[in-house]
Amino acid sequence: MIKIGSAFLDTGVILAPMAGCTDLSLRLIARENGARFAFFEMIDSNSIIYGNSKKTLSILKSVEKDNPIAAQILGEDPAGMLKSARRILEISRPVFVDINAACPVKKAVRKKAGAYLVKHPEKLYEMIRLLASSLPVPVTVKLRSGYAERNPEETAAIAKNCESNGASAIFIHGRTRDQGYAGEVDYGSIRAAKDSVKIPVIGSGNIFTPEKAKQMMDDTACDGVLVARGGLGNPWLARDIEEFLLHGRRRLPVPPGERIDTLKRHLAYIDRYRDGGASGRVGFMRKTALWYIKHFTRSARLREKISLVKSYEKMIELLDDLKTNNEVFCEQGY
Repeated sequence: MIKIGSAFLDTGVILAPMAGCTDLSLRLIARENGARFAFFEMIDSNSIIYGNSKKTLSILKSVEKDNPIAAQILGEDPAGMLKSARRILEISRPVFVDINAACPVKKAVRKKAGAYLVKHPEKLYEMIRLLASSLPVPVTVKLRSGYAERNPEETAAIAKNCESNGASAIFIHGRTRDQGYAGEVDYGSIRAAKDSVKIPVIGSGNIFTPEKAKQMMDDTACDGVLVARGGLGNPWLARDIEEFLLHGRRRLPVPPGERIDTLKRHLAYIDRYRDGGASGRVGFMRKTALWYIKHFTRSARLREKISLVKSYEKMIELLDDLKTNNEVFCEQGY
């Protein structure tokens, strides 16, 4: 169990707030298969205050079984971040709100948000103080292990200052802003942050297998892990990590037929819940299907077939044909 301010999490394996990925359909299929805590997709503070309210409501769409959940906000202005957080709390029921100081994309950094705040942390501390003193839920922070270069001592100092300004937990992606999502994960910086604070620290970066999750926790002493890209097309990952951490054993790979059946349920959730019209839903279905089939044999051929699908019904028909004709199987280990 992890205590984040007044909130108690009964798991240390958390589904990350990936924009354009962790929508309601993905969260539901992950929860069905063992995930016990998730974030909404990352939300831009300006989009809530000034943007398309319909799109914001779509991001925050949820159902009763999509709980417990947290929200993460990206922004550069403390007052705007507070206003957007209050708006989120009017619409939904997150158990805590996270400030994104980790997004490495140029668009975020140019507007002095995301990982920019690691380079200029005084603005970050101001945000934490304002939100933590004004919101009825705990406030957490997502950091990077550096901006251009890794610096464990500096990361530890930032984490400590986040704590002293009111943060109830720290999430750390173990790469610098300049690394983006490539290259080696720096366990040393995560460990340095963990050693410097009393609040929970959750590690992030390359959590693609239960073994990687255990290595992260063993080498950093972090309190939990954040599952991001590793969970795309693998809704069983959180369950498998918990099983491995508790019992030291790897569950048997999910058979291809079960993978296809799970993908079909995922697509049904997209068809039922996703906004944006039929064309938008089908485009997201194609993207989702590609996540699931990346470890299938003949994946290039399958990608071509999926890219040509024009409707939900045709996608289901394609998947049924694959399963019936035994055209696919997974690489060893999947």
